[in-house]
Amino acid sequence: MEKAVQITLIIVVGVLIFGFLAFATFSNIINPTQNTVTGQGTATIKAVPDLVGIYFSVETKDSTSEEATQKNADIVDELTTSLIKKGFERKEIQTLNFNVYPEYDWNSGTQKIKGYIANHQIKVELSTEDSEKIGEIIDAGVSAGAGISYINFELSQELQNKYKSEALKLAAEDAKLKASSIAEGLGKKIGNLVSTSSSDFNYYPWRLYETSGGASAEDAKAATTNINPSEQEISASVTATFRIR
Repeated sequence: MEKAVQITLIIVVGVLIFGFLAFATFSNIINPTQNTVTGQGTATIKAVPDLVGIYFSVETKDSTSEEATQKNADIVDELTTSLIKKGFERKEIQTLNFNVYPEYDWNSGTQKIKGYIANHQIKVELSTEDSEKIGEIIDAGVSAGAGISYINFELSQELQNKYKSEALKLAAEDAKLKASSIAEGLGKKIGNLVSTSSSDFNYYPWRLYETSGGASAEDAKAATTNINPSEQEISASVTATFRIR
């Protein structure tokens, strides 16, 4: 009888221990932030733009969508041909957006189509080393009938990838350092990484010129004359959560 009681007690104790361990594991699963510390890291690096983007808008109107589109295509073809003659490659002349939509007349109190508008957004891209050619591009676009929207200093995709990797790495290192410092202040150490997130890579092109009311091609050329790209700040942030021990 006593032996049976001992066996029963051993089984009960084993079940209790197993249950406690299972509960602790389950608690960590449903509440992984228990006994954790979070560091929010930031990093700011300097970047020098390697591209200039000149953005044109070609807008044409006519009584039918086909005629408005054809007029638009004629201007774009003239612009493209002019730039190619100046030594630019077709791949440097990019279509960003094209659409055709009706133009309405509301003067009679009712919705009446009075014609169609075709709008073509074009970007001409060149290296900052060739920024002296901006004036030629502006002249070619305006002569063909295109309007200047704005001009940017930009990063190529290759440089974006490079700076993104660098900024996020530095921000992650900063997050880990901060989490470790907080843990040490509490008499603890950081353990395994629980989770991480980032606000990604805060990069935006730097506006060099933007058309305002009454602005002309000469205004655009004057605004971009003898301007060299300078270092710009790019930032990234990373949040990292670690277990503490």
